[in-house]
Amino acid sequence: MTLLTAEQLRAIQEFDTCSVLNAIETFKVRLRNEGYARPGLQWLFPSIRSVIGYASTLRVKSSNPPIRGSVFEDRTDWWSAIQALPAPRIAVVQDIDESAGTGSVAGEVHAAIMQRLGCSGLITNGSVRDLDGLEAMGFACSAGSVSPSHAYGHTVDHGGSVEIRGLIIHPGDLLMADRHGVITIPGEIALELPAAIVRLRDRERRIIDFCHDPEFSLERLHDEVS
Repeated sequence: MTLLTAEQLRAIQEFDTCSVLNAIETFKVRLRNEGYARPGLQWLFPSIRSVIGYASTLRVKSSNPPIRGSVFEDRTDWWSAIQALPAPRIAVVQDIDESAGTGSVAGEVHAAIMQRLGCSGLITNGSVRDLDGLEAMGFACSAGSVSPSHAYGHTVDHGGSVEIRGLIIHPGDLLMADRHGVITIPGEIALELPAAIVRLRDRERRIIDFCHDPEFSLERLHDEVS
């Protein structure tokens, strides 16, 4: 695991996930159709620009009642596991129910606990609730849906690999999420990304500016993009 300082993380977070992915492609460390969640997640709070941090993983279910009793016993062993990971952290919760989102994986209470344990946000294919409270505490959420009930929610396990909309996420993976989606950032090139993004953006800006130039021509456009 490559650990970045808070300043180095902020340097990446200055950009959006689209720009970060474009820069990652130039290093050829993975295929272009890898490293991002497929469509379907909602960036719930536009007032929060983005979130970046290291993944703390859980898997949950909520659709079926327990064999005994009326509710599942709360598990708290994942609290220590979260703190064993580097900060800042992002809670990544996979809802493994056949129909993900039946019950909310987190509301204001669980978000407050996660935030206190160093998580700056939550990524889940499932649902969340208590949106006013979550937004007020500045807790970023990228979720599959919203649900008013937690149903029979309970933690199945934690600390293993999870899958969120086709994206495999391992504990400690460096993640970034914004209104465009969720991505993983390869640690071996993370420090080089800001400079690579600036180079790509300069090139893109020249092309965009030329498209608005009164002297625009297809011949010159070919020269600009080549």
